[in-house]
Amino acid sequence: MTPWRGSWLWLCGLHAALSLLVWWSPAGVADALTWRAGEWTARPWTLWSSAWVHLNLPHLVGNVLAMGGVAAAGWVLRPGARCTLAWLLAWPLTQVSLLLWPQVGYAVGLSGLMHAGILVLAVQVALRRLPIQGARFWGGLLFVVVLTKVLLERGWSQPIVWDADSHLSVVQAAHVTGAFWGVVLGLAEPLLKRPRKSPP
Repeated sequence: MTPWRGSWLWLCGLHAALSLLVWWSPAGVADALTWRAGEWTARPWTLWSSAWVHLNLPHLVGNVLAMGGVAAAGWVLRPGARCTLAWLLAWPLTQVSLLLWPQVGYAVGLSGLMHAGILVLAVQVALRRLPIQGARFWGGLLFVVVLTKVLLERGWSQPIVWDADSHLSVVQAAHVTGAFWGVVLGLAEPLLKRPRKSPP
């Protein structure tokens, strides 16, 4: 397996596997891993672990399947290790940025993180940093589709909505923060390059 696949796909697999593991874990584990706005400074690991917590089976299945889509995009687009690093940096930033909405008391699930990952990829493709045919068109299309979804949701003014189909409250603000950090860190991806050592 080449390095580009090993980094992005490994991270996708990690998210899916740990989401399933947390779902089948003993009672109380999910609660200990859940990010809560009023408690996160005492439990900083929840900036990462809360992504693996799901409230019911449809929530879990939907997110794991969607993560499969993110992995498939990575398989096709071949993002480098810096793209994976950009996505890793977006992980806790997506979560902690929810403090901008006082009404968001807690947040779980992979959706915000996946918005970040897809937009990291979209920026790379649109700017022709990934070698695929018609890169600017496909990257721009992906960028527009995801941002249109976020704009239609209006998560900045409706941070939490009830989803009757899944029987849970969706923290749409996480889609906003994920999209924001995906774009910012996607643009900053070249800066994440390890500096070369000067020759002796």
